[in-house]
Amino acid sequence: MNSTTVMVIVAVVVLIVVIALISMIVRRGRSQRLKSRFGPEYERTMQETGNRTKAEKDLESRQKRREQLEIKPLDPGLRERYAREWHQVQADFVDAPSDAVRGADQLITQVMRERGYPTDNFEQRSSDVSVDHPGVVEDYRTAHKMSMANRENRASTEDLRLAMTHYRSLFDDLLGKSETTRESEAAASRGERPRQQGGQS
Repeated sequence: MNSTTVMVIVAVVVLIVVIALISMIVRRGRSQRLKSRFGPEYERTMQETGNRTKAEKDLESRQKRREQLEIKPLDPGLRERYAREWHQVQADFVDAPSDAVRGADQLITQVMRERGYPTDNFEQRSSDVSVDHPGVVEDYRTAHKMSMANRENRASTEDLRLAMTHYRSLFDDLLGKSETTRESEAAASRGERPRQQGGQS
């Protein structure tokens, strides 16, 4: 084997190693981006598929579909109207928890439709929502399961209470409420003064 042949072989080996390293770096970067974007939804999809490649392909497919949707924020008037409707649904829970959960499910769907999400199929709906609201989409799935059990008269009052709590998580996100706004509303509902910024009393 002459020196030229050896050099060619070495060059090919080096090229293969470089390509493998680049591929590994690209895959790692893609994984980090998806983990950052989807948070807990990344891990849930991993567990569901049992395969990193399949999970990441699924999440990337969701992103591409979401890019084709024209999702818009609610204008202030609609946001206030839906907030009032939600407060009414919560008030109804005291006397009619089953009806309130059905109302919450319908209101969530209505807000999603208003913002531009397709709402015909729940699985696709939750998949689309997971791109923009990955931190609360599992709450939505749990609430929906409890809502379905409610329709079949299999949900306890505690189940219904939890369903309302889970629905509220997504509802707040869909309305674009900040954490500060949520804390202020929670304090107001308890009759407390909202906390001041900067440690003021």
